[in-house]
Amino acid sequence: MTAALPSKVALLVLLGYFGCAVGGNSNTKKEEIDEEKVATEDALLIGNIEAGEQRYKKTCINCHGAAGKGVASYPKVSGQDIPYTISKLETYRNGTKVGPNSSLMIMMAKPLTDQEIADLAAYLEVATP
Repeated sequence: MTAALPSKVALLVLLGYFGCAVGGNSNTKKEEIDEEKVATEDALLIGNIEAGEQRYKKTCINCHGAAGKGVASYPKVSGQDIPYTISKLETYRNGTKVGPNSSLMIMMAKPLTDQEIADLAAYLEVATP
């Protein structure tokens, strides 16, 4: 399963590139274009599952539990799609509050690099509690 992940990410990059290059409906809303651009840019980073697991154990496990199963008021984070996890972590890293644990998540996400976020997302997509 881990060998197929880089192929999936590369496919997303190609599909995003060609989808943007060919163009789309001229009635497309600006926010849809912006989301597509962000997703395409994020897909350029290939997450390393092993590095993501190590980062998870250092940064996330105390609140989200083993393999992201969730603990108490901290949600399950395993099994999420890569773009979803990247988007959430970037939102927190940018300082945006979106829930009751936002202050803690902002503090934890602030120092993460783009590559570390991609690594975490790759790990969490395949992690099974």
